Amino acid sequence: MEKQNKSQISRLFSNRYLNYSLFILAGFFLGWLIFRNEDGHDHETDQASEVTQETTWTCSMHPNIRVPEPGDCPICGMDLIPLLQGGPAGIDPDAVHLTKEAAALARVQTTITSGQVPFREVRLYGKVQADERLLQSQVSHVSGRIEKLFVNFTGESVRKGQVLAQVYSPELISAQQELIEASTAKDTRPAIYEAAIEKLRQWKITDEQITTIEQSGVTQSLIDVVSNTNGIVISKLVNPGNYISQGTLLFEIADLSGLWVLFDAYESDLRFLRRGEKLTFTVEAFPGEKFTGTIVFIDPVIDPVTRVAKVRVETRNSSGRLKPEMFVTGIVSTILHEFSKNLVIPKSAVLWTGKRSVVYVKQAGTEEPVFRMREIELGPALGGSYVVVSGLEEGAEIVTNGTFSVDAAAQLAGKPSMMNPVGGVSSSGHDHGKVSGSDQEGGSKAETVTDHVTMSGAEIKSPASTGHAEFRVEGLCEMCKERIETAAKSVHGVESAEWNAETKQLHLSFDKSHANIDDIKKAIADAGHDNDKYRASDETYNSLPECCLYRK
Repeated sequence: MEKQNKSQISRLFSNRYLNYSLFILAGFFLGWLIFRNEDGHDHETDQASEVTQETTWTCSMHPNIRVPEPGDCPICGMDLIPLLQGGPAGIDPDAVHLTKEAAALARVQTTITSGQVPFREVRLYGKVQADERLLQSQVSHVSGRIEKLFVNFTGESVRKGQVLAQVYSPELISAQQELIEASTAKDTRPAIYEAAIEKLRQWKITDEQITTIEQSGVTQSLIDVVSNTNGIVISKLVNPGNYISQGTLLFEIADLSGLWVLFDAYESDLRFLRRGEKLTFTVEAFPGEKFTGTIVFIDPVIDPVTRVAKVRVETRNSSGRLKPEMFVTGIVSTILHEFSKNLVIPKSAVLWTGKRSVVYVKQAGTEEPVFRMREIELGPALGGSYVVVSGLEEGAEIVTNGTFSVDAAAQLAGKPSMMNPVGGVSSSGHDHGKVSGSDQEGGSKAETVTDHVTMSGAEIKSPASTGHAEFRVEGLCEMCKERIETAAKSVHGVESAEWNAETKQLHLSFDKSHANIDDIKKAIADAGHDNDKYRASDETYNSLPECCLYRK
């Protein structure tokens, strides 16, 4: 049996096709071993090279931490991650580099700056009022009793010379009798005659009436009170049968052919308003129709409660369509000639921290997007844009969309950014600072970390603590919005405030080390707006414009 097995094996190995197959398999196996070792060696070499480059370690939450060794973040305790050094050749070391794919995902868009005409539109709110210069007070020039009124209600139109009322006056009857007697001896006693005529004239008796009395020789028991202007009766103060004395006010008449429109202008808007400028306004009664007027007066005093100054506009109203007390919305378009040589950039390009304004400028001559932060000084806001006073030159390509994404990438890379203008600080030493608690072998990790980290003698402050809050504030219109936001920003430390008229919610961003919510809510209540903690005083609330009165 054993001999038979050996014979079969010998015949098997004597087959030349089988031998060829074995040789080929052996060759494949040896090649696999050789190339496997080479690939493994290259991978290890690349990995070692990569580790060699990763000489700086940082924290993903606090990129200002830069140390040469791995460990825990001294601020939050998270594990440090390696920070790859370098980047595409030829870029600024303080610039942040994004791939084209990353820039597309972040929807980063850029715009080349150019000179523009600084144009500002100021929106104002106000009411139509009667022109005070065209108001007339109709009084009685004699004492007596109202016998009859020819104007019986307010709102009635009157014309100049129209009889408004008739008055019975015993004194007037005596004065007429004196005139009749003096007229018989006017040739011998002209002085007495002239004195009698002048007495009637002082009571506003016309020369025609005097001549009629003199010629007829009959006294008139009733005297007519005539209108001295054209207009609308806005106040009726007497009724038939009332006894009146000389100088008693009977009617108030307003000529509405010319009107005033009084607008409320905040302090921030006054610099854009000038006397003599044309203003366009609209009223709710005539949607789509525009009226024009001229600014003739700007109140020199700011109201201490509402924080507004009155701006007076004169307009003609010959058709009588405009009525006093109508609400109006005005727009003044102003060209800022003093900033005609300055650049104008979109608001979306600017990151604002309350004290610093920064933009991101694209570096020229690179294949992929590379941006560097630049601090600028801003001028006045122009609706959706800003005037740049300094820090930016014409022709620079700036980020106008996705600015926050670029800034976030700069912070994670430890480059200069909005909240960290100096970027990360590298060092050769490694000192995580003072840590409370034990960190010995087998002991517990640090429990509390101080707010400052010392590395090679340099002190690095932790990022600014910015707080956000949202609460309800009562209000109705755009004037309320501006008043609420202005009151909130008046508190030191408030960086931004935005109130939504529909939801009545105010969203705040503020520095916790300088401002607190309680002070902000109190400032808003002092300006006249109730919130979830403080109620505005009745005196302040009642002084608000009528369109802002939100209490039912």
